[in-house]
Amino acid sequence: MARTTKPAAGSEPKLLSGGNPQIAKGQGDAPVQAYIAAMPGWKRAVGERLDGLIERAVPGVHKAVKWNSPLYGIEGEGWFLGIHCFTRYIKVAFFRGQSLEPVPPGTSKSGDTRYLDISEDDAFDEAQFSAWVKQASRLPGERM
Repeated sequence: MARTTKPAAGSEPKLLSGGNPQIAKGQGDAPVQAYIAAMPGWKRAVGERLDGLIERAVPGVHKAVKWNSPLYGIEGEGWFLGIHCFTRYIKVAFFRGQSLEPVPPGTSKSGDTRYLDISEDDAFDEAQFSAWVKQASRLPGERM
């Protein structure tokens, strides 16, 4: 994976409202890792865990940060998943989630998008998450 964005030496990313890290837009693993490193508190370990599960489920996954959110996709095919920090939880967006089996629990105003919200004390089913990631990676991606 190309590493195209590096934070300036000694600089700390700013946390936006809700604790979402402000990371410069960029393609590749480096900006995503910068975002994860800047996730506050318990969210960092969850971000690392999600990133690792996504990489294992979809070897060679394409990564980027846009709109202060890590995106995961298939190069040339669009984005299938995004992550965003909120004050009390991390929101995982499956952009074609309505087509997944079973459908992720969080509804959206968008007809296709479904969410998985992860709070600090939530039980987390890695097998189900990985299955959703594999399924999502095979569907047409979002062009953003």
